[in-house]
Amino acid sequence: MTSEFKAFHFKEGFGLGVATAATQIEGGEVEHSWMDWSRQGKISDGSSPARADDHYRLWKEDAALMQDMGIRHYRLGLEWARIEPRENEFDQEAIDHYRAEITLLREYGITPLLTLHHFTNPMWFENSGAFLNKKNIPLFLAFVERMVTEFGDLVNEYITINEPNVYSVFSYMQGTWPPGRRSLWSTVRVMHNLAAAHIAAYALIHRLRDGGTGESVRVGFAHHLRVWAPKNPNSIKDKFFVLINRYFFQGYLTNALLKHKYCDFIGLNYYSRSAVSGIGDGTAVGVPVNDLGWEIYPPGIVECAEELYAACPLPIYVTENGACDNQDTFRSRYIMEHLQTIAASSLPFERYYHWSFCDNFEWAEGESARFGLVHVDYETQKRTIKESGQFYTDIIKNNGVTEAAYQQYAVGQNYRRNHGN
Repeated sequence: MTSEFKAFHFKEGFGLGVATAATQIEGGEVEHSWMDWSRQGKISDGSSPARADDHYRLWKEDAALMQDMGIRHYRLGLEWARIEPRENEFDQEAIDHYRAEITLLREYGITPLLTLHHFTNPMWFENSGAFLNKKNIPLFLAFVERMVTEFGDLVNEYITINEPNVYSVFSYMQGTWPPGRRSLWSTVRVMHNLAAAHIAAYALIHRLRDGGTGESVRVGFAHHLRVWAPKNPNSIKDKFFVLINRYFFQGYLTNALLKHKYCDFIGLNYYSRSAVSGIGDGTAVGVPVNDLGWEIYPPGIVECAEELYAACPLPIYVTENGACDNQDTFRSRYIMEHLQTIAASSLPFERYYHWSFCDNFEWAEGESARFGLVHVDYETQKRTIKESGQFYTDIIKNNGVTEAAYQQYAVGQNYRRNHGN
């Protein structure tokens, strides 16, 4: 790492937080699409979301740990299948559970950003065609209406849908996520229906909340963007496929939702840069990568934010950013370099939510991919703050990275490189 580090700080009002998803941390035998997928043996390491972090039981411990770490912003999700286990049958006990959790977070001075859909469907919704069937959109809106009605006095910021592009592509084109389809037409339909669902949910939430508590309500969606680069910079074909991939994966939703101002803030999930020579993902040779082989490219977080801001100039929330680093050997450097890029930008960044608060069930990768600031021993459910978590606490405390923190946590950390096949 360069020895030319310079301490940096964020502008006043910038908030540092953490993010999780309900399915990935809560545990329990819940009848949803990812539980069903794991029962089919589709998780790479054979694990199941039934274990995860047992957060549904240990939520008080985790909230206290966040408080101890100085965290003041938390993006959390609701498990739809817990709350509405059967169509139009809401479980008041589950609702009361989430209400108690959000209340405790607020008592600890932690502001919630509530995600209403994060990849997972109740099985009754999944079996009816989920978002492939546009007639199901009102079922999702009924859930949204109940949640905003239940939690509106506690929550002023909402993510309607997490990464509609990732959900569409992985579930309906690549077939690696439930329901495991491989159809371009289905992918396009699902993406279109998710866009429609967000637009309707955006209007619904504002209708329910505007003029209510008197506090401003912000609604957005979490959009996953990548930087797309030609595998061969001199290839016209590769440059052409950059345009195709960028538009299909992220440009369509950017145009549909941001250019028409169906958001109150830009929600950006950013992880990597892709090198392409056709339809699909790829990684250039020689670049730094995380433990899943994704390129580590810090400038991309601002490049992607610029892409979204050009479509619609709104406040920017980085709703996810992080790295799979199973031994926590480079995460501090990763965090520092991405935050350094944000701090140097003139764009109106207001929030940064690190993915993730703790190690968790990482979808098709199961328990094998660790993204957390807090280590979780899945056998004992013991939580241990990692060095990167201690570094993050220091960043929050100082509203930036000091020379002392850099020397203690990040200096000397190195990335491994992609050496190709």
